[in-house]
Amino acid sequence: MTVQTEPDLTTALDVLDWRRRTAENYREVRRIAATDPSAAHGVWVQSRDELFADHPASPLLAADRADFAGLAVAPYDPAFRFEVEVEVQPAAPVSFESTTGTDGLVRFTRVGRVQLGDLGSLDVWLLRSYAGGFFVPVKDALAGPDGGTYGGGRYLLDTIKGADLGAPRPGVLVLDLNFAYNPSCAYDPDWACPLAPAGNVLAAEVPVGERYVDLSARSANRH
Repeated sequence: MTVQTEPDLTTALDVLDWRRRTAENYREVRRIAATDPSAAHGVWVQSRDELFADHPASPLLAADRADFAGLAVAPYDPAFRFEVEVEVQPAAPVSFESTTGTDGLVRFTRVGRVQLGDLGSLDVWLLRSYAGGFFVPVKDALAGPDGGTYGGGRYLLDTIKGADLGAPRPGVLVLDLNFAYNPSCAYDPDWACPLAPAGNVLAAEVPVGERYVDLSARSANRH
C-alpha cells in the first residue's frame, strides 16, 4: 500500500504479484500447520525473508536491502496459538477508516471480538468493499522501542491479502501470535497502512512473532 496518488502500471503489477505470492505462501503454511504449527512457522519465516530480499514490491529501502539477512522473528512458542470463537458484538456497529496508497480510503466495520486467553481480547474487523475480508491487527505492551514490536501494531489476520491461518470449524479462527507480522510502513515511511485501533491493543506483552528493528537507523550507523 505505497503512498502514490497514481500508481504506475509496473508498481501495480508488482503489488499484485506480492499479494499473489503471499496468498500462495499462506496456502502452504495452512497445509503444514494442520499437523505441525512450528514447522509451518519456519516455512512462513523463510518465505517472507525471500520476498523481502528479492521481490520488486518489497517494502525494504534500497539501502536496507544491501545488508538484509532476514527479518527479526522470535522462536515459535505454542502457548501463543489460539483457536477462538468470534463473539458477535450486540452494540451498534463501530467503524474506522484508513487512507492507503493503492486502495484509497478503506473503511473497516467491527463485526465481533475474540478472547486470547489471559492476554486479553481483540476486535475483528470486516472490509466491506469489493473482494473485502477480515482484518485483525494487534498492538501489545512491547510496542514502540527498537527491538520491541512495531509501534503501530502488527497484523494477525488479513484475508484481503490471503494472510489467513484457517478455521478448524465454522465460526472459529486460528489466531497464532507467532505469525504476527509488521505492516509495510514499519520498513518504509512512504507506505500507508491501517494501524491497530483501540479495540486491538493488549496490555500484555507479546514477545513472539516479527519484532521491530529500525533498519534505517542501524544502516546509518554503519556508514
